Amino acid sequence: MAIKSDAPRAWQRMLSGRRLDLLDPSPFDIEIEDIAHGLARVARWNGQTIGDHPFSVAQHCLIVEMIMRQKFPSLSVEALMMGLLHDGAEYVVGDMISPFKSAIGADYKQIEERLEAAIHIRFGLSPHPSKALKKQIKQADRISAYFEATHLAGFDKQEARQLFGAPDGINEAELPIIPWHTGKAQEAFLERFHALHKKIET
Repeated sequence: MAIKSDAPRAWQRMLSGRRLDLLDPSPFDIEIEDIAHGLARVARWNGQTIGDHPFSVAQHCLIVEMIMRQKFPSLSVEALMMGLLHDGAEYVVGDMISPFKSAIGADYKQIEERLEAAIHIRFGLSPHPSKALKKQIKQADRISAYFEATHLAGFDKQEARQLFGAPDGINEAELPIIPWHTGKAQEAFLERFHALHKKIET
């Protein structure tokens, strides 16, 4: 007779068949197809955006990587990959808005950091970005948030500047802010990932 454990289940089964332990994630259980599929179906801003489709984390990640190329043109391919994957953990934990993350505290951050490390190692990257690169990713992330806030989430420009800063020096016209359907977001994310990964491997 099997003994029933009282410990709560901490793993999630992916469509690839992998079982990813959220508390102790292994790089061997991570597949980019699972990440792209999940991120394309996770909505930014808790879904409170205009348009026929939710604005996905996958599309946001692509925009952040585009902004990094504009703002920091000398970044390495590895740095750009970290930018593309900066919200990779959200394919299993979802996109919690910043106020909620603050309310939860350090436990959530530790889970997110373990997932980040496992994702990075799986694709041949350092477990975490350097302090300098983390700052650059954050700058690009806040610029993307500014454009998302003003175009999609109902913020006026003054309020968005107060919360996210001014998007200085960024060519807004090059950024795909209009929300894509999930299939397009997933395909575009995978395409950009494979383009960067090919350069890393060579």
